[in-house]
Amino acid sequence: MPRILMLYTGGTIGMADTPEGLAPAPGLLPRLIARLPEGRCELDIVEYPQLIDSSAITPAHWRQIVGDIVGRRDQFDGFIVVHGTDTMAYTASMLAFALQGLAKPVVVTGSQLPLIRPGSDGWTNLSDAIEAACQPDLQEVVIVFDRVMLRGCRARKVDAAGFHGFDSPNCPPLAEFGIVPAWHRARWRSASGALSDQAPQLDANVAAFFLTPGAGAGLIGAALSAQPLDGAVLMSYGNGNAPDDEALLAGVSAAAARGTLVLNITQALRGAVAPGAYAASQPLVRAGAVPGGDLTPEAAVAKLLWVCALPVDMVQKRDALTRDWVGEVAVN
Repeated sequence: MPRILMLYTGGTIGMADTPEGLAPAPGLLPRLIARLPEGRCELDIVEYPQLIDSSAITPAHWRQIVGDIVGRRDQFDGFIVVHGTDTMAYTASMLAFALQGLAKPVVVTGSQLPLIRPGSDGWTNLSDAIEAACQPDLQEVVIVFDRVMLRGCRARKVDAAGFHGFDSPNCPPLAEFGIVPAWHRARWRSASGALSDQAPQLDANVAAFFLTPGAGAGLIGAALSAQPLDGAVLMSYGNGNAPDDEALLAGVSAAAARGTLVLNITQALRGAVAPGAYAASQPLVRAGAVPGGDLTPEAAVAKLLWVCALPVDMVQKRDALTRDWVGEVAVN
């Protein structure tokens, strides 16, 4: 019988009512789900001492999750990370980069309604997550939510009001759960690379900038010129287009010359940055921005943090940004 480790970090799923609203309730989730895995696996639960709303997630929390999984990799066949939905896609993306080479399933899940509420989606999400974590040939980080399994570094939170909280617009589901699960194994990736015994530092200064018409371009340029960032995500239009704005391009150029990795991705939910598709995409490339393909914003932030921590020179880091490591970008 598979042995599965569940790391409970917090989030809506294990919250209870308080005078100030919903808040994490220590001990509640482990007590409620005690019988859920019966007959399917041996489930060990580690509840973090400081349960958080996922809006409070930091790279230090990611390092803790990575360290807990790496440190127990020989004791368990699969891992489940129970997490809040607000930043679940960021965490899944970060884990995908940090856990390359693990060669075991890492399933991230949570819920839109707490387990204590009638009709909570948490019960189904936890049950499906256990099913996924028991698949020995699943060797990547995934999000399981609302009866689908998505590649973690491709997923986005798309709904804060309904149960279909997550989707991966540029990547088809890896599984769909019904009476009998439909495992789309041909879409699964095999583990590659060597797993490090140490969690990456993830201490780089990385920020994201959302381009808007009008003053936005100049403000982004000024920020890039002034801020000592290690990495910057620039969310541009369409296929990577931006206005030929002097301040914006000067800021990108100054940042790149200073050693900042500037990663250009699209604001569009579907599609990719494609330099050369439009003339308006060329100035950013000439200024030193690296095209990010169809990276999600969450995966772009995670990839920058991970690449910044690599012990290589700037040329190699820029090259690393253009490569597909964990299925985070489409490869033509």
